[in-house]
Amino acid sequence: MIITTPVFRELKYKYPEINISVLASNLNQNVLQNNPYVDEVYINYKNNILRDLPTLLKLRSKRYDVCVEFDHSVIPHSIIRLKIIKPKKIISVSKEGRYGVEGSLLKLYDYFTEKSKDAHFRDIWLNTLKPLNVSPKSKKYDLFCNDQQKLKALNFLEQFHKKIIIGINIEGAVKGKKITYGKLEEICSRIYHLNKNIQIILLSSPEKYIKIIRLSQKMGLSYVVPSYKTLTVLDVAALIQNLKLIITPDTSIVHIASAFNVPIVSIHEKNKNSYQLFAPKSHHHETVFSAFDDRLDGYNIDDIVRNSMDLLKKDES
Repeated sequence: MIITTPVFRELKYKYPEINISVLASNLNQNVLQNNPYVDEVYINYKNNILRDLPTLLKLRSKRYDVCVEFDHSVIPHSIIRLKIIKPKKIISVSKEGRYGVEGSLLKLYDYFTEKSKDAHFRDIWLNTLKPLNVSPKSKKYDLFCNDQQKLKALNFLEQFHKKIIIGINIEGAVKGKKITYGKLEEICSRIYHLNKNIQIILLSSPEKYIKIIRLSQKMGLSYVVPSYKTLTVLDVAALIQNLKLIITPDTSIVHIASAFNVPIVSIHEKNKNSYQLFAPKSHHHETVFSAFDDRLDGYNIDDIVRNSMDLLKKDES
């Protein structure tokens, strides 16, 4: 959802009078809170058509002129939802074949836009605006933290106001995308050894918050502390916005940091195609690759430490 936000802004800039509704998941709807370019957000439960049916029928009654579907392959539940909503026109990305069905054979769609092999998903999604004659003026991501979220972050960080503050997120959304305890401790201690003015904040999802507290207690390092409990994407975004560097596996934290142009050291599995689609977009970023294509293991801690120090120097200059 974060990397899709430029679509809403650029579409609204071109046609300020239009109404934009977004069918979001229960997880990613928070990304759109306070977003001035989105008029309405509806919740989609993906694997539960019956639960979604009242919402889908409500959307059908609105008689949408255009629906843009952000799927790059044949997705049966998306096709069913589109048939129920019944917009006048449907735009989607050129689809790869799936379940024995070639995307090009699906008559439901009115326009397929190009998906270049070497493109980032941000650009693939923005390309869906071509049939609407929209040429993006900017590709930056949008996250809109409220004043309360910003103030909470600043109040928490005030205790470290003379420090160089680094955020480390240890887990991605997919099993296997994780910085293990031993590697986390080594990364923290080696970075601190090179610069004693470092303060490290451990980030976590709400359900992993207690685990992160216990992890920091186990480490027993004065320069490593857990963040306060962040309940939503925008809570953690308000904190990340004020950090000097983020170290994280490939996950949404990469894109949150990119939205605020915070330097990033990301850790990615050995999958260059996936990296191409989801690469960081901060002006200063480095990626360290795992030795495996299905998990974060076998990456070089020397590279993480060196890249972290190099990015901090760039930020200072």
